[in-house]
Parts: sequence; structure tokens; C-alpha cells
Amino acid sequence: MSKSSLGEFEKLVMLAVLRLGSEAYGATIIEDLEERTLRTVSAGAVYVSLRRLEKKELVRSHLGAPSPQRGGRPKRFFSVTREGIEALRRAREDWMAMARGLDEILGYSE
Repeated sequence: MSKSSLGEFEKLVMLAVLRLGSEAYGATIIEDLEERTLRTVSAGAVYVSLRRLEKKELVRSHLGAPSPQRGGRPKRFFSVTREGIEALRRAREDWMAMARGLDEILGYSE
């Protein structure tokens, strides 16, 4: 598996990070995923995916300022790297190429 090879859940996590921009941290990522996919998302699965994506250098993170609401602990914010955007672009192109001509079978009308 190459550095930029992405699993389905990793793609969803990266898309949530992109959509959230500067507000992408654990809780907001989980909330966005649940809202858009209509699935219950495990916090553990999200954090494992984020760590894996960081290791692949497809996302990066930084610590925000500590906050009293979090007992003085900082939030870890995430962003998608240039390599991550390219990996998402390739994944979308692959999906589109494989799905081309299958609209009727997949239940989409033109």
C-alpha cells in the first residue's frame, strides 16, 4: 500500500477536515462525519485514522491555546497537506473512472 493509498473512512475523515478548515479538531470532525454520513462514528476510529494520515503526511496537526473549558488542555487542530489534497483528487478520479457508465445500474437517472 502506497503512502497516499486511502481507505474509505480515511477519505471521509480528510473530507471533513477540508470542509471544517481552521475549525477541524476531534469533536468537530466527528460531528461533521455523523451529520453528513448519518452514521454513528467512533471517536477512537477517527483518532486512529488521523494518526495514520499524519504518518502518511496527508494531514498535519498543531496544538491550539489551552482553554479553561478543557481543564487547561489545548485542542489539536488538523489540516490536509498538499499531498493529501492530491491523494483525494486521485481517489475521486479513480472512483469516477470506475463508476462511469454505471448510472443506471447504480440507480441514478441522467
